[in-house]
Amino acid sequence: MSANSDNRYHACFALRVRGALSLLVLGLIFFASYTACNHLSAAREPLPSMMFAWESAIPLLPWTIVPYWSIDLMYALALLWLPRDGGELSRLVKRLLSVQLLCVIGFLAYPLRCGLVRPELDGVFGSLFDILMGFDLPYNQAPSLHIALLVVLWHAYAAHLDRRWRWLLHGWCGLIGVSVLTTWQHHFIDVPSGALVGALSLWLWPSQARSPLAPLASRRSLPSASYQLAWRYALAAAALCGLALAIGGAALWLAWPALSLLLVALNYAWLGPSGFQKDATGRLSLAATLLYAPYTMAACLNARVWTRRRPQPDVVTDGVYLGRLPWHTMPSPTMALVDLCAELPAPSGARDYTSLGVMDLTVASPQTLRLAAATIEHYRQGGPVLVCCALGVSRSTSAVAAWLLLTGRARNVDDAVIQVRSARPISVLKAHHRQALETLARDPHLARVGSPA
Repeated sequence: MSANSDNRYHACFALRVRGALSLLVLGLIFFASYTACNHLSAAREPLPSMMFAWESAIPLLPWTIVPYWSIDLMYALALLWLPRDGGELSRLVKRLLSVQLLCVIGFLAYPLRCGLVRPELDGVFGSLFDILMGFDLPYNQAPSLHIALLVVLWHAYAAHLDRRWRWLLHGWCGLIGVSVLTTWQHHFIDVPSGALVGALSLWLWPSQARSPLAPLASRRSLPSASYQLAWRYALAAAALCGLALAIGGAALWLAWPALSLLLVALNYAWLGPSGFQKDATGRLSLAATLLYAPYTMAACLNARVWTRRRPQPDVVTDGVYLGRLPWHTMPSPTMALVDLCAELPAPSGARDYTSLGVMDLTVASPQTLRLAAATIEHYRQGGPVLVCCALGVSRSTSAVAAWLLLTGRARNVDDAVIQVRSARPISVLKAHHRQALETLARDPHLARVGSPA
């Protein structure tokens, strides 16, 4: 055996040992916290049940206890077999631990009881139910820890399995998700709330981007306008959450947009554009897609309503176009895309693509404007370029104005503003946008641009 092979063997063995130790520690935490919550909830009886009337029609399917139990095997194998390196193992452990912590907080803050009484069952399936009920009392309902763990494990296995076998994974995981209802272990409301907890865990510990829990010292300062917007979104989130709890029933779905708006508020107050986890291809992470879905759908609708009379991009000069972010595909496959929108996913099919995310209703920094101008000039040399944001009226307009200014196509800021407004009359460039452009024009280190370094 060569030295390299020997080193790889020892590294792999050490990783599996770490996985086994992690499984042991997580298992102890799981059973200790889950059992404690069960007994604390039992001491607080009588407890309410959150059950819709139509749920009484869900049949009890004893055989689905098999997929229900199978998540334990998936849990163990995920730690022992899946991780390729220590970083991946550490991330998986953090996700599983976060799920446990968030669900326990939910169990303690709002304890519920399962309102379904399961009859006595015999045979193999009955034995599996008896083992389950030996430690699982009819509490610990919402959010469903089973579903939250399923989201994390499903994501972990999907990242490793070949595409040819993912259909099997998706089918089995879907069956596990259904089994929490057909075993009469959970009510419907537990399922989406558990899925959101799982998505939140993936968002907290992303595979590619920096974690939102990174040290405060590494955060850049945000403009004061961001904090004002943060308060507005936080108040809107609180109002939706209050409505959900006050009305109940189907209104509980409002908890999803409430969480979405709360995360948007967090982005404005602390995380900045990175909170949307938009990658270099313009896609949001799976977790961000799920968590921000109500907000992004509203933002897309808002963009379409405001630009309905001017849906097409407008040409400024020399092959540079200005407009809203295209929805699914680019207007032309020969067109490059410079994207100033932080909150919405970019379409596929661009010749070249660069994401320079800026938060909605905020002003791009002079440094971002300079980078945008350099990227526009670089891409322009290979063909037409679309510069966009959600509506194509402020963030992208500032970038095009910076490009006109720094490439000598505009004499000064006033001339640059006049040119973009002439090309796209719906452009909105206020005093703070002009101030950023003036700062850019005055700084000798940010002056003229060519191709980006």
